[in-house]
Amino acid sequence: MSTRFHRVVVSTAALVVGAGALAACGANDAQSGGGEGGGGSTIALLLPESSTTRYEAFDKPLFEAKVAELCDDCDVIYFNADQDEAKQTQQVDSALSQDADVIVLDPVNGAGAGGMVRTAQDAGAEVIAYDRFIEGADYYLSFDNETVGRMQGEALIEATGDTGGILMLNGAPSDPNAAQFKAGAHEAIDASGLEVLAEYDNPDWSPTNAQQWTSDQLARFDASEITGVYAANDGQAGGVIAALTGAGVDPAALPPITGQDAELAAIQRIVAGEQAMTIYKPIKIEAEKAAEVAVALAQGEDVGETEDYEGVASFIFDPIVVTAENVADTVVADEFYSVEDICTEDYADACAAAGLSS
Repeated sequence: MSTRFHRVVVSTAALVVGAGALAACGANDAQSGGGEGGGGSTIALLLPESSTTRYEAFDKPLFEAKVAELCDDCDVIYFNADQDEAKQTQQVDSALSQDADVIVLDPVNGAGAGGMVRTAQDAGAEVIAYDRFIEGADYYLSFDNETVGRMQGEALIEATGDTGGILMLNGAPSDPNAAQFKAGAHEAIDASGLEVLAEYDNPDWSPTNAQQWTSDQLARFDASEITGVYAANDGQAGGVIAALTGAGVDPAALPPITGQDAELAAIQRIVAGEQAMTIYKPIKIEAEKAAEVAVALAQGEDVGETEDYEGVASFIFDPIVVTAENVADTVVADEFYSVEDICTEDYADACAAAGLSS
């Protein structure tokens, strides 16, 4: 990535995730917060889908709680597009009809979201591209996505010993982040001794598609030929593991498999030795910064220091690799998950072996 951008340094030990009520899938609800006085502003949060657990479990409640803390006279109206571009376009129109001053938009299709941005801006609203880049947005917040892919690729190279053949499962072609993850992964893998046996760009990031595609590859390649799997996120990693174990591969003999999002199930698989790693993106930092920027814009205040990313004022955050060796020092230390969350009955022995205890 040639564009230079501002790097916001994340101190993981400082992250504390508070409890928040989970929203129903596809919800569209408004709430008021508490804290400093606002001006009766309306902020719309539009997230792309609910099959990835982070959006409903973390992004939404963290964003809403921070707005409430900063502005006691700001309303948050929430929408989830359920991976439907047309539905998200209607949701932007609905937010504008409710006089939204700021649109925080995580698009289903970043490349196709320019029309929504222009509609919002023409209506007088400012647009924050959240987690996925949108050309023409007023601001952009995300993690360094090529670095995410490169970290995944480097971890896979190390775990495989830089030898053998791998499968690659990338994200949805409509997701601009997926292209960046893929580019970063290829940067590492293409310079290594690994051979890509087969590669798949997965529509909708579907774990079911990942499982079916991996099963199809097992009809082409013997499981012993697959020395590793690049899965762009944890949902796909779960699908890969289901396919391999369904084909008779012993869970203790699975090849190294990557992931992303630090989903609870993935952390448990990592502790159990079924998944090699995941990428932890401290969502609290991203969601709360988005809330801070949205409130500042709604109140006509300065948003603070930014730097250009492809023509948009941006805040970019650093991802973190999580393996069995540092679960306690990352997601547990940050209170993203508790030991009790991870170490359920099925994982008690694995947790004990990993030194995880409450």
